[in-house]
Amino acid sequence: MSVLSAHRRSAALVAVLVLTAVLGTAGAAAKSGRATVDLTIFAAASLTDVMPAVEKDNTYSFAGSNALATQIRNGAPADVFLSANTEIPALLHQQGFVDAPVNFTRNTLAVVVPKSNPAGIKTIFDLGKPGVKVVMAAPSVPVGGYTLQVLRQMNLSSKVLPNTVSQETDVRSVLSKIALGQGDAGFVYSTDAATVAGDVLVIKVPAWAQPKVLYAMAVVSRSGNKPAARAFVAKVLGKQGQATFQRFGFLALPGAGRKADVSKLTVVKLSARVSRGAAASLTVSSPLKAACTIRVFNAKGKAIAAKGLVRKAPNAAGTIVWRWVVPKAALTGRSPIRVSCGATIPSLRTSYTVLR
Repeated sequence: MSVLSAHRRSAALVAVLVLTAVLGTAGAAAKSGRATVDLTIFAAASLTDVMPAVEKDNTYSFAGSNALATQIRNGAPADVFLSANTEIPALLHQQGFVDAPVNFTRNTLAVVVPKSNPAGIKTIFDLGKPGVKVVMAAPSVPVGGYTLQVLRQMNLSSKVLPNTVSQETDVRSVLSKIALGQGDAGFVYSTDAATVAGDVLVIKVPAWAQPKVLYAMAVVSRSGNKPAARAFVAKVLGKQGQATFQRFGFLALPGAGRKADVSKLTVVKLSARVSRGAAASLTVSSPLKAACTIRVFNAKGKAIAAKGLVRKAPNAAGTIVWRWVVPKAALTGRSPIRVSCGATIPSLRTSYTVLR
């Protein structure tokens, strides 16, 4: 046999082997039924550990839900958005940035303190003691909003909020500061507290003061991979996906897969603490085009009169912004706010704190 003939036979053998490998790979992929699309998933920071366990073959971006929503509005390439509340996806849906959201899991709130517990905190009521350094997320972050709900429910806002030393951009930043001893106590989700069990102690929030911590997700409207994105949503809602969430400490969701409630007023932004004579503002999203009325009350429940507290209709984005100046003689403490848009939609009730 000539050298040239042997070379040709070797080349032919290599070609056969390559073809066999390609066909074998294709066959394996067909049998597994796995999608080859690498989705970009924007997910709340509290989902950092669980999401790769649900589906590892994706590109994840974890941050505060509000920050991720801003990125989506600005055109960031994402296929699915998973939020730590229902309000942010609902607003994005109203604005046309995501498809109809679905609820997918639940959580609870907890207080964490450093393992050494230098402030001697035993109950949530101890957070109001002088000198205690409290770390929480900003009010625009879901966990920050839930924190304010707990404080209002327990009538602790006026005592705990003045002890706040920082407002973080997401729940993992709060957790990190407490684990490192850079604060005496912080509000996080129970699932986050479990990730650093050796570095913190957990103080339970009473069941009667727990907020309704409900997560919702949606396919991003601009996604170029919608079939795969919908398949991912189905996987999260499926039996195996839900079992994975529960394995990481999240709570079962009765009626999983139901559409998130988009027929209510939701707070987008609120001035949580305002001094006398300073400007305050409230931004809400509304599913209706009808004008809404705002009423702001003092700490004793009497309505206040201030320029800017007028009846307004939503703008093109479906939001209403009210701005007013807190009277210089206003009573300090929790000031309730009520927004009403007629009988077809429930009134929104929230509050802010007036400082000296």
